[in-house]
Amino acid sequence: MPRLALAAAILAATCLAVSAPAFAGEPAAAGALSPADAATPPPPPPPAEERFALHAQATFIAQTVPGFAAPYSGPNSLNPSDTQETADVTAYVGARLWRGAELWANGEIDQGFGLSNTLGVAGFPSGEAYKVGKANPYVKLPRLFLRQTVNLGGDSAAVEAAANQLAGQQSANRLVITLGKFSVGDVFDANSYAHDPRADFMNWAIIDTGTFDYAANSWGYTYGGAAELYHGAWTLRVGLFDLSKTPNDTSLESNFSQRQVVGEVEHRHTLAGRAGTLRVAVWGNHGRFLKLADAIAVYTGTGSMPDPASLRRPRTRLGGQIDAEQQVTADLGLFLRAGLTDGSQEAYDFTDVDRTLAVGGQLKGTGWGHADDRIAIAGVVNAISRVRQIYLADGGLGILVGDGKLPHPGNEWIVESYYDWQALKGVNITVDYQFIANPGYNRDRGPAHVFGLRLHGAF
Repeated sequence: MPRLALAAAILAATCLAVSAPAFAGEPAAAGALSPADAATPPPPPPPAEERFALHAQATFIAQTVPGFAAPYSGPNSLNPSDTQETADVTAYVGARLWRGAELWANGEIDQGFGLSNTLGVAGFPSGEAYKVGKANPYVKLPRLFLRQTVNLGGDSAAVEAAANQLAGQQSANRLVITLGKFSVGDVFDANSYAHDPRADFMNWAIIDTGTFDYAANSWGYTYGGAAELYHGAWTLRVGLFDLSKTPNDTSLESNFSQRQVVGEVEHRHTLAGRAGTLRVAVWGNHGRFLKLADAIAVYTGTGSMPDPASLRRPRTRLGGQIDAEQQVTADLGLFLRAGLTDGSQEAYDFTDVDRTLAVGGQLKGTGWGHADDRIAIAGVVNAISRVRQIYLADGGLGILVGDGKLPHPGNEWIVESYYDWQALKGVNITVDYQFIANPGYNRDRGPAHVFGLRLHGAF
């Protein structure tokens, strides 16, 4: 299917989103209210428990980067004067198997490329651009998982129908277990203001903590399991996941011989009557990794960079991060992410960042009469260790970066802003701008200006 045909299919899907029925429970039968009832209306009934649900989304993103200073380029460089697009259509099918158990399958059609084939910037500008790009549409199954919720008491709250979530009720204290194929980011490092490239920010190092080298194949999904224990204002999460067979690979390990363990503690609070959340996470990856100093030593002795596969040995790489969000007013929310990881080893499944700090905010359009619109801005600074700078200077390649040389290293500085307009219920149009200084940690190249347009529809 040509690109234009797929784009037309996406636009048709967004139109469908406007008229598609909701998959909620049947409403209660209407009846006349007595005067007493009218004076004190009864509380709304709890939502009906969904047994089956079907949702869908379609997203089209076009990005362009005009010319910028690029005195030299390497295999993993961001190219000046490039325009690319990505498109995807996803179906979310869910069923309740027994009390508290949900089975979900997501089928997806993808097509397109990120700028420079998703290379050249550690904080890459599109979370919808995978490490595998294809000119023709192709089908994949990103998620197939079982979620079991065990209610443990406390206040009961309604659960709204959504993609990968059946409507019903759950208690404040509960245990949630998720098993199967899904994204580590479905459970960990979530943030209300920056976590979904189909709805909010697009930059990789803003929607996720840049140092979080989470287990994933080239599309961002893996096999594994997670357990979440909710008690009052606290949540404890732990997870075990398969790494890919080799860095940035399309294939995953099948026996957890290369694996990731993640732990996260979350606390929900109020400040001046406004809700906020703080998450602190640690993770460890165990597998066959390259120690960067070993590759540098070979280069120093031979004058050529070795094949990383020849120097990979069983090792463990550790990291940690904080993720905070705070509502300031009914319309304004702020967030912060910061992370640190071991910079002596190669990055494996996400991107090339050893230290990161991101801050930003989102404002709803109530003040200018468009309550469903949002305007947002965020900034992130990414840094790498000195040994990684030397490795790149010697011609080494990371997951996303590597200009062939790096005589003048510097931190990546990125600012992203967007305006999201809800054209119709379920249909959003977003204009996005990103300023990227020192792409690939290289002060000789850039700055780059990335302009984007996003069309998104969902029901």
